[in-house]
Amino acid sequence: MKKFFNDLKHYKSYILYATKANLKAEVASSYLNWLWWILDPLLFMLVYSFVALVVFGKGEPFFPLYVFIGLNTWNFFSKTVNKSVRMIRSYKGIISKVYIPKYVLILITIMENLFKMTVAYSLILIMIPIYRVPISWYLFNIIPLFITLIVFTFGCSCLMLHAGVYLSDLSNIIKVVLKLAFYMSGIFFNIKRNVPKPYSTYLLRINPMAFLINGFRDSLLYSHMIEYGILFIIFVIGCIISVIGIRTIINHENNYVKVI
Repeated sequence: MKKFFNDLKHYKSYILYATKANLKAEVASSYLNWLWWILDPLLFMLVYSFVALVVFGKGEPFFPLYVFIGLNTWNFFSKTVNKSVRMIRSYKGIISKVYIPKYVLILITIMENLFKMTVAYSLILIMIPIYRVPISWYLFNIIPLFITLIVFTFGCSCLMLHAGVYLSDLSNIIKVVLKLAFYMSGIFFNIKRNVPKPYSTYLLRINPMAFLINGFRDSLLYSHMIEYGILFIIFVIGCIISVIGIRTIINHENNYVKVI
């Protein structure tokens, strides 16, 4: 872990520069530029809201915001993990010529998606008074939720980066798994109300993303306290798999280029 923190300090400027460059490149050919980072989840929010409210006649209080929070939180996790599976192959031209600690590439992706999520969440804060959502001190719960989300996502991404080098078809498998996890995370429905007990309780406890998404909604929309005991467990799990992932990458990264 000492090497990781030394690399983090050494490559800090590169991480920031690469993140900025990638974000600029992503919107360079788009007329909407950075607005697309808001419009993408916003349009999906409208679609899911229409299906739930109009087609099925069901929803939750502040339902558009309910869906928007779920989509933005899920997109940060899924896009980072999904990209990590193909990361070594995508950066083959660079890492075969210049040494870069491979987890630095994950950190760049996390910074990119974190910026996009922050832009989208700023829109949520603007929409809260429009929808007359009660504001309370529970809003500050989003700070430990964000930290836990980042740590857990980083740990999962490290493991997927390593596995993706040796399993060329892993990307297709992960897409299916993430799609299943998407529907099990309550993006557009309330797990507590729509899934019978005790399965709803089990789902919120064994699915970290379902718990985190529910926590963001409780903190921002419903002024409910989150279960800090479970949040701490998810954070510890994220730390453990991060350490395992970092050590695995350090021990094997010299072989990655040879394998691909």
